[in-house]
Amino acid sequence: MSEITGEVLQQYRRDLHRIPELALEEYETHDYLLNKVKGWQNDTMTIRTVDALPTAILIRFEGKDPQRTLGYRADIDALPVEEKTNLPFASQHAGRMHACGHDVHMTLALAMVQYFSQHQPKDNLIIFFQPAEEAKSGGKVAYDLGLFENEWRPDEFYGIHDQPALPAGMLSTLAGTLFAGTAELTVDVHGVGGHAAYPHLLKDPIVIASELIVQLQTVVSRSVNPIKGGVVSVGKIRGGFTNNVIPDDVHFEGTVRSMTKSGLDVMMTRIRQIAAGVALANDVVIDVSLESGSYLPVENNIKLANNLIDFMTTRDDIAFELAEPAMTGEDFGYLLQQIPGVMLWLGVNDVTHSLHSPQLNIDESALLPGFTALKDFIEWRMNQNV
Repeated sequence: MSEITGEVLQQYRRDLHRIPELALEEYETHDYLLNKVKGWQNDTMTIRTVDALPTAILIRFEGKDPQRTLGYRADIDALPVEEKTNLPFASQHAGRMHACGHDVHMTLALAMVQYFSQHQPKDNLIIFFQPAEEAKSGGKVAYDLGLFENEWRPDEFYGIHDQPALPAGMLSTLAGTLFAGTAELTVDVHGVGGHAAYPHLLKDPIVIASELIVQLQTVVSRSVNPIKGGVVSVGKIRGGFTNNVIPDDVHFEGTVRSMTKSGLDVMMTRIRQIAAGVALANDVVIDVSLESGSYLPVENNIKLANNLIDFMTTRDDIAFELAEPAMTGEDFGYLLQQIPGVMLWLGVNDVTHSLHSPQLNIDESALLPGFTALKDFIEWRMNQNV
């Protein structure tokens, strides 16, 4: 019976860190995970892959005396980021990096599979390695494909997310909304271009796009309850090709975020209304796309979260603190709209770099205490009567 040590977890994490892949392209990652899992397979385990979502893996453990089915989810995709850590186990895939810590998420889930293959759980347990969290709504795709029906449906779902700002190994969550719901904003302003010396004969999409971007800032300041808050940020704009020609079109992209689904719906409605008004006032066409996909607010179930918090805070060997809500987006939110559950932060102690930074360098001493705390909670939860 192999022991799960910090060194074992470190090796899993480094192996996975070397092979980052983008959403729905996680084939090498899938093969690594599947090979590990098959090496631990026994009569209590069922391993499931899905042709319609080929990089997903589900493992179901049959409980010894089940009264419920618990679920644990780990996302497996990476970001289109060029790594700049200079680590000896840095990404081997150019322009790809586990800059959001999914290598850590997978490591803890792998350790869960390894542990429960050696210690049959009391309740049924499902471990879900989910593709496409960063893009393409993998959680929603999985749910819509029926992956969580019948004996594969958890009664409760749990998962973690790295937090560089917390000390290594510290767990943190709250009862209620932990992360915001998000929508990706794409706008195309179609004007009439021509010589910059004759703007009166044209319909300048640069000026119109600028007007629209400024107007969008009123969505949060004037259409959202200031106690609840929200975000509308434009992060990309493209238009024009030289200094003395007004282009025909301007394209820009951004993100919209709210701590509630109803708030997100209000913000998206106002964005469309403002864009329509600016288009009418300037006699142009403005195309607006708002895609929320599976990135709904991560709303922790109040009862389950308080139960988990009670466990964490009564254990002297677990570092835990209550979290504050964050505008981070996570597609686990979609699954939590369908199945009650809880997401937690796991501290990885890189206060210099944020998530998605090409220099993010997590503290691997977080791995063992993070795994131990979550594994112990799952076993404790299985021994509760309600």
